[in-house]
Amino acid sequence: MREGSLDAPTRHPLDWQNPDFYDMEKIDAELRRVFDICHGCRRCFNLCDSFPRLFDLIDESPTGELDEVKSADFKPVVDACTLCDLCYMTKCPYVPPHEFNLDFPHLMLRYRAAERKAGHTDFAGDQLSRTDRNGRLAGLAAPVVNWASARGNGLTRGLMEKVADVHHDAALPEFHGKTFVARAKADPAAANAAAPGAGRRKAAIYATCFVNYNNPDIGTAAQKILAHNGVELRVDYPGCCGMPRLEQGDLDDVATKARTVAAFYAPLIDQGYDVVAMVPSCALMMKFEWPLILPDDPLIKKLAQATFDVSEYIVDIAKKEGLAPGLKPLEGGVTLHLACHARAQNMGAKAAEMMRLIPGLEKGGDLAVIERCSGHGGSWGVRKDFFEVGMKVGKPVARTAVKENKAHIASECPLAAIHIRQGMEREGKDKEGFALPAKAEHPVELFAKAYGLL
Repeated sequence: MREGSLDAPTRHPLDWQNPDFYDMEKIDAELRRVFDICHGCRRCFNLCDSFPRLFDLIDESPTGELDEVKSADFKPVVDACTLCDLCYMTKCPYVPPHEFNLDFPHLMLRYRAAERKAGHTDFAGDQLSRTDRNGRLAGLAAPVVNWASARGNGLTRGLMEKVADVHHDAALPEFHGKTFVARAKADPAAANAAAPGAGRRKAAIYATCFVNYNNPDIGTAAQKILAHNGVELRVDYPGCCGMPRLEQGDLDDVATKARTVAAFYAPLIDQGYDVVAMVPSCALMMKFEWPLILPDDPLIKKLAQATFDVSEYIVDIAKKEGLAPGLKPLEGGVTLHLACHARAQNMGAKAAEMMRLIPGLEKGGDLAVIERCSGHGGSWGVRKDFFEVGMKVGKPVARTAVKENKAHIASECPLAAIHIRQGMEREGKDKEGFALPAKAEHPVELFAKAYGLL
């Protein structure tokens, strides 16, 4: 290993079942080692709010060095990390195999896991992260829940801020009484026998908690696209991937979810099914995080090797079998945001590749691609203390999208899409000629519209 090597980053499994993993003295020593290296480098200053907080702590200390910063002051740095993994995957020159062996996101995760083990939990965050329970309950009274959570509802949003710590102005996803799995069961999509790849692929669509409960239209779009391209389909939801629980440091629960989902898909993979995840965060968990949490579980390895992000899968069909004809231009152009958890999968800009398959959006066409953090970060971005920080972090994305002024705004991350559109609303309110898109969409929704399937 040499300085400045172009070797691919490697990642070590999390030693989360070792008692030393939760030893706060050892964690503090590692924080100081890593923070001191970050202080000397500062390459990640513009990625998220963790690094500015850290560098401000150091710069405002008596010596201007880490030795005068109190350990108790580290918590805001940890709290600002959204586990996006971009510092590890795209910026840090000191990740393994470099001898400095930095893994900033997993160190933040370790701190949170130790806090949780010691009984210091974030009640509001803990409740927001229980997505399956929340989705099932909210679905029972979806119209009422959506009314109560709507921006501008003066009767409820102030109360939500006090009770659930959700910022009163944060745009929130809606809930649906009929889940994506239920919709797919009621209206299955038959594989197109005339497609170039007909009969060659079988795919199990992993609905994900967000698509299942909050935005079934994304799943329906993917279902129609894949069926139109000859893929034999089934739609399942064996449970949440655990990313929201990972953000809370609940590694035991994440491991339980990983084992449950992997056991469900193992026989399907043996029957030749690919597993296609609807949301990048879930694909990242299944491909990368679960194998680091349970490195010796053969079913986890099997699932990781069989999992595709939905945009990645459509591009793979286009390259290997060719797409079914019928794509038409999307009028007004598209501004596309590449999600951090898609970038962290180390698969390339698959959503951009997919959109460029649409006539008029080819290279040099009417497609603007934004490759920067939206500032959302899961439930972090709607919390009272972080919403405005997230809007500030995502301001360059919103400004670029306003400047592009396309008819469509899309992000691979559905939560980021909502956040970006809200930022565009702020940034574009006084801009002459700017038209705010009616909704923020997922790229597969636009791809399905280009096919005339939605």
